[in-house]
Amino acid sequence: MRTFVVAFSVAVLSSVYLPVAQQPAAQQPQQPMSFFITSAGSGKGADLGGLAGADRTCQTLATAAGSTGKMWHAYLSASAASGQSAVNARDRIGAGPWYNAKGARIAQNVADLHGDTLEAARRGNNLTKQTALTEKGDTVNGVGDTPNRHDMLTGSQLDGTAFTDGADHTCGNWTNSGAGTAQLGHHDRTGGGNTSWNSAHPSRGCSQENLVSTGGAGLFYCFAIN
Repeated sequence: MRTFVVAFSVAVLSSVYLPVAQQPAAQQPQQPMSFFITSAGSGKGADLGGLAGADRTCQTLATAAGSTGKMWHAYLSASAASGQSAVNARDRIGAGPWYNAKGARIAQNVADLHGDTLEAARRGNNLTKQTALTEKGDTVNGVGDTPNRHDMLTGSQLDGTAFTDGADHTCGNWTNSGAGTAQLGHHDRTGGGNTSWNSAHPSRGCSQENLVSTGGAGLFYCFAIN
């Protein structure tokens, strides 16, 4: 009996007083959402009501999804026009880091997001089909899905800046659903031999039908700037 009591006591003490290294790690709280793809477009193609209208869409969707205390901007560039300077998408999204609706980190900062340095470019950001979720936490259809919706409106070059060639890459700075083109990125990093999330190819036009015909739906990226 004495042997049993001693053995039992040792077993109990061992389970209670585990070495620190063997203690279960405390679970870190999930980071609040600070990045998402819009779950729906404007329905008017690339006419988003300008940058201000696109920002309102981001704010409205984020608020409806339960995000509070954050200011949201659309990842969109705008060309110089009517005496106004060009606007670079990379300059209007805050400093990061950014997390999706499930707490996965998309990028640490602007340089990380765009691969500004050799190391950042080698490492790459974490924006993929699996992580580029909507504000509801849903994945967005990509290549191989029906319908394909991987085209994201950006109007941007690879480094996140506006085009300076005088051509229309923003469908009239996001106010046109007719003639013109919009530069698009691929959220799934797939299709047409191009893996760019923000500058893969131009659209066929600015209407909803034209955006759909190239594999999109008028969706765009939203980032919390604070």
